[in-house]
Amino acid sequence: MDNLSPFFNQLDRERKRYAREIPSVLRANRFADSLYHWLFPVSDCDFDQPASEQYKLLKQELEALLWPLSDQIEENPQSVIHAFFDALPGIYTRLLADADAFYRYDPAAISIGEVLAAYPGFRAIAIHRVAHQLHHQGVPMLPRLLSEHAHSQTGIDIHPAATIGNSFFIDHGTGVVIGATTIIGDQVRIYQGVTLGALQVDKSMANSKRHPTIEDNCVIYANSTILGGKTTIGHDSVIGGNTWLTESVEPFSLVIHQPRIKVRVRPTEEPINFVI
Repeated sequence: MDNLSPFFNQLDRERKRYAREIPSVLRANRFADSLYHWLFPVSDCDFDQPASEQYKLLKQELEALLWPLSDQIEENPQSVIHAFFDALPGIYTRLLADADAFYRYDPAAISIGEVLAAYPGFRAIAIHRVAHQLHHQGVPMLPRLLSEHAHSQTGIDIHPAATIGNSFFIDHGTGVVIGATTIIGDQVRIYQGVTLGALQVDKSMANSKRHPTIEDNCVIYANSTILGGKTTIGHDSVIGGNTWLTESVEPFSLVIHQPRIKVRVRPTEEPINFVI
């Protein structure tokens, strides 16, 4: 124990420093969930409590999250809070358009309510739009905490700095990665396993456009990878599954990856000896 005393003292100092500089991860997670259920009261919601009362609690939560970051924010935290909640009606309207896109594009969707309650893609987009607003207002760290909470819940990794247009649709969603400088237009649809990433990982490119641009009305099917800040997918294009792209394509393009698959008829007398 005596040998560890210096180590314990170091940990105590670090804990105090982090408490002053980093918002509580658990509180950030709670804020993300509470805000989602405030906007879309499909579960875990007290339906008898007025929205105005819940709003007061959410403001208090956001204020507590911003307190450790106050020295890193140019504006007064109260100004940040007011601007954030002033932006929420517009975010809510965009999210309703996103939910409608899910209902229109997914044949399995029974209702908008099902989308709000059960679709991980929609939940990831909802939290992204909230995190993106805070990022836009110059709030550090907290947007990333919110996006990572959505990532852990949905398997969808959207950097809060990514710019995403209206009526965005992510089907299934597991394994989707959207990098920080990605720009996505309106009415875009992507499927599971899609990566919109950078061609290389280099710290010197931190302030550069590293991720692709996807123009309006594009569809990107499962497990496709599109890389590079100069790569633009022209509007109204379709990118087939398992495609690897590092260069731009013109509008109205159809890009298909065609693997060579050999199929033969197995003789009925041939034994099946699979070894696992």
